[in-house]
Amino acid sequence: MAAEADTAIAHASPETPSLKTALHSRHVALGARMVPFAGYDMPVQYPSGILTEHNWTREKAGLFDVSHMGQAFLVGPDHETTARTLEALIPADILNLAPGKQRYSQLLNEEGGILDDLMVTRSLDLDEDGALYLVVNAACKTEDYAHIEARLPANVKLIRAEHRGLIAIQGPAAAEALAVLAPEAAEMGFMTSRSMKVAGIKANLSRSGYTGEDGYEISVAANKIGEIWDTLLLDARVKPIGLGARDSLRLEAGLCLYGHDIDTTTSPVEGALTWSVQKRRREEGGFPGAARIQREFAEGPARVRVGLLPEGRAPAREGAEIATPEGEIVGKVTSGGFGPSLNAPCAMGYVAKAHSAPGTRLDLIVRGKPLPAVVAAMPFVPNRYKR
Repeated sequence: MAAEADTAIAHASPETPSLKTALHSRHVALGARMVPFAGYDMPVQYPSGILTEHNWTREKAGLFDVSHMGQAFLVGPDHETTARTLEALIPADILNLAPGKQRYSQLLNEEGGILDDLMVTRSLDLDEDGALYLVVNAACKTEDYAHIEARLPANVKLIRAEHRGLIAIQGPAAAEALAVLAPEAAEMGFMTSRSMKVAGIKANLSRSGYTGEDGYEISVAANKIGEIWDTLLLDARVKPIGLGARDSLRLEAGLCLYGHDIDTTTSPVEGALTWSVQKRRREEGGFPGAARIQREFAEGPARVRVGLLPEGRAPAREGAEIATPEGEIVGKVTSGGFGPSLNAPCAMGYVAKAHSAPGTRLDLIVRGKPLPAVVAAMPFVPNRYKR
């Protein structure tokens, strides 16, 4: 699986990492291969290797350190004020987000391009009803925070939660393993959030993740996160998983990687993220780039993100051109690799709308030669979220 490791490393930062998560010493002690990623020294794989880690997560429960992600709270006098403030920056309906619910969205520029994607959670705790919990990408968090803070009214503040760590437990055994430490977690549904004690430590949980599997993300004080990590790893069903398998899992699940599958040039409609823009926002607008996005909803975008299944065993990597069988270039691959669960290569990329229908035959240009492929629906491996 060296190719998959190379793919994960290609997504890493070129500079020497200057930051470490609270779990860094534990990764080193477990024999992890560390790489620079978004300014952090992160585990790309452990001694068992990426293939084993990928399959373990699909079959049992994988434990991921995602403490490099940005966590913050947007706090105002009441939910309506805070929600409308955030809605001026993103296209999701936050005003009608119920307590204890979570929603995926995108931070947009004035042209409707994506500055970052993020998760937004409304707390169940009534004394925090003016607060929204945000999780943003590690590589973008400094710019995201500055962008948000520059656009806040005087009565709304952004509080960076740099004192918190974040881990994710993912896979079909995740719920049972976590329930040993936090029985209430088993009652949660997909994209819901609760505060509870995990192994006796106060934590915020969401039933979500980045693998296509059932699972949870656990936010807790950084000086306590090691205790939860260690306790979860005492369960024989739980193994630590690095960035390499995280990338292959999300690719099979058809999930975007910011800076690759979505960026400042792509809109949510082009990115096939239309499900994340609720009806009220589509109709009312009021977010950056609304005119473009509403037009794309009405008329269709010029290009769209699609799934691609190459023939044979050779994968097509990011940057490969996409052509019609007649040789016309109609797009480019944005993520690609070998899918261990699929037991075949898979990719995502943007193609002209006319060539985006599932079943369309295209060629991926790999090392100067056309590799036959077919447009396919995503996810490539069925999601197993707890609905």
